[in-house]
Amino acid sequence: MTLLNEIIEFNSKFVEEKEYVRYQTDKFPDKKMVVLSCMDTRLVELLPKAMDIKNGDIKHIKTAGAVVSSHFGSAMRSILVAVTELKADEVFVVGHYDCGMSSINPDAMIEKLISRGIAPETIQTMEHSGIDLKKWLRGFEDVSDSVENSVQIIRNHPLIPKDVSVHGLVISPETGKLDVVVDGYKA
Repeated sequence: MTLLNEIIEFNSKFVEEKEYVRYQTDKFPDKKMVVLSCMDTRLVELLPKAMDIKNGDIKHIKTAGAVVSSHFGSAMRSILVAVTELKADEVFVVGHYDCGMSSINPDAMIEKLISRGIAPETIQTMEHSGIDLKKWLRGFEDVSDSVENSVQIIRNHPLIPKDVSVHGLVISPETGKLDVVVDGYKA
């Protein structure tokens, strides 16, 4: 059985037994906050528990490394939608220790893409079109610095209202302990 078939089979039972009822809420976050976190598998359940978050409390955006890499990328657009349309008035950027983005090697990643069937000509075409793949694929050296950089991008965005608090945290994927990097109330 394929993974898709397993999911669809489980989902049929989930819907038939009305398991969804306990998760019902509306689209507005009860805690009026948006969390940008890493997509790390260790955080799926740990992060909400460590932050006392339940279904319906937040808008949750996930990126590799909890990074906002562009002022006008999809992560920033999602934050703006949460703030302007969905009544969130605080933003929490939550990175984590032992993040895979701290060890990303762009050259090795490009080689892996080629080994998985991406034509070297495609890579060359992108680079000749002005896309700096090595810069785009690069991670970071220090998670706290990365979180602080993402906080600054969000806070200084021309479309973020000045009354929106933007915080930066780093979580331990082993214990759930949160360390404050940026207290948005003091900014």
